[in-house]
Amino acid sequence: MRSVELFAGAGGLALGMSRAGFRHAAVVEWDHDSCETFRHNQRLHARDVSNWPLFQGDARSFDFKTVGDNVVVVSGGPPCQPFSMGGKARGHMDERDMFPQAVRAVRELQPKAFIFENVKGLLRQSFAQYFEYICLQLSHPELTRRPPETWEQHQTRLDQHHKARRQRSTYTVAFRLLNAADFGVPQRRERVFFVGFRSDLGTRWRFPEATHSEAAMLRDQWVTGHYWDRHKIGKKQRPEPPARVAAQVAKHQELDLFNTTPWATVRDAISDLPDPETVQQHGIPNHSFNPGARSYPGHTGSPLDLPAKTLKAGDHGVPGGENMLRRPDGSVRYFTIREAARLQTFPDDFVFPGSWTETMRQLGNAVPVRLGELVARSVSDILSLQDERAAA
Repeated sequence: MRSVELFAGAGGLALGMSRAGFRHAAVVEWDHDSCETFRHNQRLHARDVSNWPLFQGDARSFDFKTVGDNVVVVSGGPPCQPFSMGGKARGHMDERDMFPQAVRAVRELQPKAFIFENVKGLLRQSFAQYFEYICLQLSHPELTRRPPETWEQHQTRLDQHHKARRQRSTYTVAFRLLNAADFGVPQRRERVFFVGFRSDLGTRWRFPEATHSEAAMLRDQWVTGHYWDRHKIGKKQRPEPPARVAAQVAKHQELDLFNTTPWATVRDAISDLPDPETVQQHGIPNHSFNPGARSYPGHTGSPLDLPAKTLKAGDHGVPGGENMLRRPDGSVRYFTIREAARLQTFPDDFVFPGSWTETMRQLGNAVPVRLGELVARSVSDILSLQDERAAA
C-alpha cells in the first residue's frame, strides 16, 4: 500500500509505517540535518530507508500531484513546537503550525486513511478550541477556509456543516493519547494520535490496546524477582523497593495473572552496550561518551530500572537533563546517541551522522518507531481485510 509521509523529522513514524508494510511514495521534510540523516542511511543501504523518495523542502510548497494516484494513507507529525512547552506553545499563532498542510494533503490525495501525531500539550485546555478545529478540518477537508475568514469563523462554519450532516462526515476521525511505555517502548512518552478513515469505506477500527504495564513491571521486579534474574543481578546487589511503590508491591503479591507484559526499562534497552565512559574502543556507531552531565532540580536523569523519562529536544533545541542516565549510586551521565536511539526504538543499523546536540534534537522530537509501527499496522490490517473482502 502506497503512503505519503509529511514532516518526517528523524523518521520514527516513517520507519514504523515502512515496517507495517506501507511503501512511501514521498517522504517530505524541510530540516537539512534530518534529511542528511536519511541520505546517510540510504548510502549505507539501511533497512526500510534505502528506497525512500525524499523531498527536502517546505510542505507548503509540495505538489501532491507528483506522487500520482492511489495513495492509501497519509501520515506524519506536524511540528510539535507550537503546542509544546519547549516550543513556547503559541499554537495557531506559530508559523510552524503545519496542521493546515496535513489537512491539505488529505483533501488533495483523498487517501483511504491518515495517521497524524503530536505532543500531549495539544490537549491542554488553552488549545481546546483549536484542537476541535483540527478535528473538524480533518473530518471535512473539502470545506476550506475562505478569505478573509478567521480560523474561528471557519470553525463555526465547519461545526454547523458537521452537525447538519450528522454522521456523514468525509472522514471518520478518532484520537487518543498513547503512552509509548504501554506498548513496549523503554520510555514514558505520551503522544496524541489522530487516525481517520474515509467514511464511505464504513471502516470499524479501534486503537490498539496496551500490551505492557507498570503493574506487571513492579511485580516482575519486586514480587517474582524475574527482572533481576534476567539481568544476572544477585540478591545482595539488588536495590530495595522504592518507598513509593511499597503499597503497590504488596497488592501485586496477591495477584498471579497479568494480561500485560512488564514495562521495558532503560536497563532492558541498553544493558548489552558497553559503558561508554570506561570502554571507548568498541566499534559501535553513535556510542561515544559525552561529558558534562549534571543533575539539577527538575532534571535528575532517568533511573536505570524504570522506563526512561521523555527524551526532549529542549528549549530552543538544546537537550536537557531528561537525556541523562541516573545510575543506582546517584551519579549521572548523558545518554549516548545509540542509547537514546534505542530508547526511541530505532534499529541499530540506523546511524545518525550529526553531532550529539543536533542528533538529540532530532531524537527528542521523534516518534518511537515501535509505537508508530503498532498504530500503522492496526490501520494496515483493517485496510487489507477490507481489500480481501472486496475481492472475494
